[in-house]
Amino acid sequence: MGYLLQHLLAAAAARQPAGPAVASGGCRLSYQELDQLSNKVARSLLGLGVARGDRVAVLAPKSAASVTAVYGALKAGACYVPLDPKAPADRLGYVVRDSGAAVIVADEGTARQAAAVAAGVPGLRGVLVVDRSWAAVAAESTEPLDEERAIETDLAYILYTSGSTGTPKGVMISHRNSLTFVEWAAAAAGLTERDRVCSPAPLHFDLSVFDVFATCRAAACMAVLPDGAATFPVSIAEWLGRERISVWYSVPSVLTLLACYGGLRRFDLSGLRVVIFAGEVFPPKYLGRLMEELPRPRYLNWYGPTETNVCTAFEVPAGGADAGPVPIGRACANTEVFAVTADGRRVSGPGEEGELYVRGPSLMRGYWRQPARTGEVLVRHPFAAESDELVYRTGDLVTLEPDGNYAYVGRRDSMVKIRGYRVELGEVESALYRHPAVGEAAVLPVADELLGSRLRAVIAPAGAAGLSREDVLDHCRKWLPGYMVPDVVEFRDELPRTSTGKVDRAGLAGEQQEPEPAGAGRSWPAQLK
Repeated sequence: MGYLLQHLLAAAAARQPAGPAVASGGCRLSYQELDQLSNKVARSLLGLGVARGDRVAVLAPKSAASVTAVYGALKAGACYVPLDPKAPADRLGYVVRDSGAAVIVADEGTARQAAAVAAGVPGLRGVLVVDRSWAAVAAESTEPLDEERAIETDLAYILYTSGSTGTPKGVMISHRNSLTFVEWAAAAAGLTERDRVCSPAPLHFDLSVFDVFATCRAAACMAVLPDGAATFPVSIAEWLGRERISVWYSVPSVLTLLACYGGLRRFDLSGLRVVIFAGEVFPPKYLGRLMEELPRPRYLNWYGPTETNVCTAFEVPAGGADAGPVPIGRACANTEVFAVTADGRRVSGPGEEGELYVRGPSLMRGYWRQPARTGEVLVRHPFAAESDELVYRTGDLVTLEPDGNYAYVGRRDSMVKIRGYRVELGEVESALYRHPAVGEAAVLPVADELLGSRLRAVIAPAGAAGLSREDVLDHCRKWLPGYMVPDVVEFRDELPRTSTGKVDRAGLAGEQQEPEPAGAGRSWPAQLK
């Protein structure tokens, strides 16, 4: 059987039964309450026919109810598949169908949305609505389930990320994969039962694994940033002080806007002792400004694709942001990373560049129902010819620094990061091509100091069909989440070609004007929604 993610909750409930587990708006659950309510959810799922290895889709914002649903799914022996409530209906339907979800769990705010998705998924066994009244599970027992229904190599969750083929791909993470990260992360952040932890990342974003599970590992309190506070930096700063948040984990773009527009010195943020950032490069000038505004916390840069969990880490020393880009650091405990040059050698000297590889128990099981794609990135160890061990090719280019840390250089392929989300340019292009009036399309990243990247779509309309920027944007919103909708739309009679007949992307990129200054002409809410 081994140790499972839900065992973290049982241990916390035994150690701190009355301790706060989740604070979400007006709903606050102790560890005993969270443990007992998740037992009820597990029994309800079993009553709907959920069995070991089944997938349970969770369609709800991060809250006491959705966290209870996550633990309930795990206790039922299932694997949870978090869905983005803000995603288009077609995308939600695709993920539910592709994952073969048995049940959708929703809250009162997403119940209708879940019912609409379920109507398009033949064979779905039902929708379970779990809200603050807990009425749907009231009749179930709070007692622990009589047997374990999973082992440590079973899947714990599937996180769907942007796919290069135009459809999302599901990253399969087992209990063992996740616990390797969770145990390390709780220790690296020094979490204790006195901490109040917040990551604004939604459940379908891998940063949420930290505040759902590492917080539980320490019997600390997971505080959920309310939607109202998330709208403006000043509101976030005020909430951080009022809730006495001690550990914060987010993408750098949120922290950049907090540093620039949050008025941080107006609030008592003395409780904040650790600031963790991951998911994209943190521009040094904004990190330096944040560290100047808030000099007390430790600043930790964590790196790792969804497929590996966090695999390297670097603690930024005082004044470290003034020295240039922050390194991604060295391998986490129980993990090895190494870089391979373009000609197949292992990077060993300072300044050498190569693609980063990762080995260890935190690696994903693979991509759900995509063995060929899995085989492209989970490969045999290049320097252990007699071993069958698989290592992960990240696609990220790094250099080895003189002090032994790795520094991030860029992507090997066309993937970009926008507010920490991974975006395959091919998926955005695929969505554009669904429009009947789009003849050709190319999507290119535009550097943005606040967001990491913005997207520029260059389109050649089909024939003489009329096509406007508003038409394109309305179409994209039907197929893509907000962060993948292009910011800039341009029209050409035809797209430039190389001598081989391919679209001349390098030429298009070279035509780009200098990006507008950070924040120029753009409001905070428009960038975060």
